[in-house]
Amino acid sequence: MTRKRIIYMGTPAFAVPTLEMLSGREDIDIALVVTQPDRPAGRGKKLTPPPVKETAMALNLPLLQTATLRDPDVRERITSIAPDLIVVAAFGMILGKWILELPSLGCVNLHASLLPKYRGASPISAAILAGDEETGVTLMRMERGLDTGPMLDNITVPISSDDTTSSLTPRLAIAAAELLDSRLSDLLNDTVEAIPQPEGATETRQLIKEDGRIDWNRSATEIERQVRAMWDWPRAWTELPHGERMQIHAASVDDDDIVSSGEIQITSTGVRIGTGQGSLLLKRVQLPGGKPVEGQAMIQKLQSLEVTHIP
Repeated sequence: MTRKRIIYMGTPAFAVPTLEMLSGREDIDIALVVTQPDRPAGRGKKLTPPPVKETAMALNLPLLQTATLRDPDVRERITSIAPDLIVVAAFGMILGKWILELPSLGCVNLHASLLPKYRGASPISAAILAGDEETGVTLMRMERGLDTGPMLDNITVPISSDDTTSSLTPRLAIAAAELLDSRLSDLLNDTVEAIPQPEGATETRQLIKEDGRIDWNRSATEIERQVRAMWDWPRAWTELPHGERMQIHAASVDDDDIVSSGEIQITSTGVRIGTGQGSLLLKRVQLPGGKPVEGQAMIQKLQSLEVTHIP
């Protein structure tokens, strides 16, 4: 059996299960793993390798780290491999025409949504924000547009009422590996039918810190989704009257409209904040310089601040 030569391109934890799956296949040869450079992370800004690098090293796979695909040395390294297929999963860079046309079997991408919904950089958070009951992974052929290529197959993953981006991502990562595993033989034999995406795409962008800011005039349901969608980055937050920024790590919806928008009601049993519709019950919060607190510790902390309203 002639093994097909594959280049795998991915960076975060989402891309790890697929790489692990591919490493166990006997019909392919992973000729190169391409990932982004080590980046500063955490409070100490320690230089940290991306999860795909760690996995590739543990599997003893050839590895290339680069911040750009325009580097002539990078281009030469990739083209010299003459891959049959390039597989991409959350790589984080746009592939140029030269690389899209390089492999004889093309470039395929595992995208964490049911396309054409949620193209772009933050599809998992977008699905939670929208209140969707399910999402999934789409296997698609790549073209120069962002997530615009024809679809080869997909797999559906339910979204639970308490899912955060952090809890949903690993399930989607496993689903991505299962999806590719089920269709890889067809890809290698070039027998997969590609279906153009229908109209009605939703574009998403990379999340920024400001996306976590809470507007208390929105409904409690929308804000609760925001809290879950922004976990564990950039995290939902609000500014208290004295300028301190309070992160809200977990919350739930209370349909009671007794408190007005932005009003904080603290009782012996809990803390809630009024919204444009209903109230938000706080479960876990964090103030600057402090650790996350919940339960009675959270109640006591907020009582000590003597805050009654959020502007």
